[in-house]
Amino acid sequence: MKRINIILIILGLAFAFIACEDYLKENPPGELAPESFLATQEGVEAVLNSAYVQYKFNYSQHNLLTQSFEYPGDIMYETGGGMNINFVRMANFQWTSSSSDANAVWNTKYESIRDANIVIDNIDNIEDENIRAALLAEARYIRAVGYVYLYDHFGPVPLRNSALDAPDLPRATEEEFQSFVISELEASATGLPNPGTEVYGKGTKGAALAFLTRFYMTIKDWQKGAETAKRVMDLGYYELFPSYHDLFKVENEHDKNPNNKEMIAVSVCTHTHPYGNKIPTVALPPGFWYTDEIPEFKAEGIANWAANFRFYDWFIETFDKEKDDRFSLIFGSYVNNKGVVVDLTTQAHNYRTLKYFDNMAEGATHGADFPMFRYADVLMLRAEALNEMNGPNAESISLINQVRSRSGVDSIDAADFTKESLRDFILEERGREFYYEALRRSDLIRHGKLIERAKERGIANAADYHNRYPIPQAEMDANPNMEQNPGY
Repeated sequence: MKRINIILIILGLAFAFIACEDYLKENPPGELAPESFLATQEGVEAVLNSAYVQYKFNYSQHNLLTQSFEYPGDIMYETGGGMNINFVRMANFQWTSSSSDANAVWNTKYESIRDANIVIDNIDNIEDENIRAALLAEARYIRAVGYVYLYDHFGPVPLRNSALDAPDLPRATEEEFQSFVISELEASATGLPNPGTEVYGKGTKGAALAFLTRFYMTIKDWQKGAETAKRVMDLGYYELFPSYHDLFKVENEHDKNPNNKEMIAVSVCTHTHPYGNKIPTVALPPGFWYTDEIPEFKAEGIANWAANFRFYDWFIETFDKEKDDRFSLIFGSYVNNKGVVVDLTTQAHNYRTLKYFDNMAEGATHGADFPMFRYADVLMLRAEALNEMNGPNAESISLINQVRSRSGVDSIDAADFTKESLRDFILEERGREFYYEALRRSDLIRHGKLIERAKERGIANAADYHNRYPIPQAEMDANPNMEQNPGY
């Protein structure tokens, strides 16, 4: 009875969410009876699809995820609307264990882990051996990626690896946690399909290895990070898309344009409510109609919220504005809905981006997929790891220049760098390449710069313990065996 009650609760929560694409369609309600649902392949696959919804951040998280991943960093600035209170809290390092920002990541990722665990618990109900192995690999991948994100925010957390685990599990040790994530991503990489053969948006061998690369870099295992990045490259599938300007457009997503082989893992979106990308809605300045700087995008019929995502001025000045194609998605002036030209640069920190803009958006809902992992990141992470091991070297410089060349900027030369100066250059290059991709906070922490950059902009209370977020207070209250992160 305990098992059935837990399943009923879990399924009730899981199916509150449905998908962004056809592969996550909900089954007819009559098939959800607990005594039969998980005994069928269709039932297990439905729960796996629910896990994918949370794995990729559900639609309401696309603008929220920037809050804990980007706001404490040195690129994104925000004014106006209801989101400003969150920006002020996060940018000023004033978050607490009761703040909603990082807590949203805790809840979303544990929901994906919960659903993945239900699949794993019931996988033996699948009779076909090949299907069983494939679904198990996907579930282990989703669960491991959830733990990668949780570790990024909180450090080692409880390893809940069955839907029936006790609610009061203690935190895993660093060794236990790291060992588990590494082994799970390795195992899932063995069972997942090769890239290019999967259902769009689902896990692949390349995605598992890419997230494993990111995890190795997070724990600063440079040797393993470099080796695992090379394994992604050696798959021989991924490549940089020729145009950064066009990379994020809906019409160039891989399911529509097979020549786009840069996206390794994506949060699949549509331009219909409520399954879309909300970031463009909070990046538009007041009354935005169009900008001559990016003329293909028009805002007719598209919502424009009071919250405004912007860039710090220092970051804008790092671009070669005449050459860099990455800057071509950033604008400093526009025509408003009254036909008046507005110069954004008369105010500080006011440049905007149309990186994920979708002309077919319905209201606030844009269809551009949110990139969870791009091939450019694999190249840059390997370059970084090799520099950490060997200092400036031919391969690191070549990898960085591949990314720079795609965007039309000049190549760099190893002779111009020391290990330390190349490390700093890589951090700034990652900013130009991955702005608004929820990577900046993590990059700054890995480079030992999060607290330093905060203090440089006047955040006197920023301290080393802020490199990790506090365990949510609701979890502390519910779990007597939970230990809070130091400093909170």
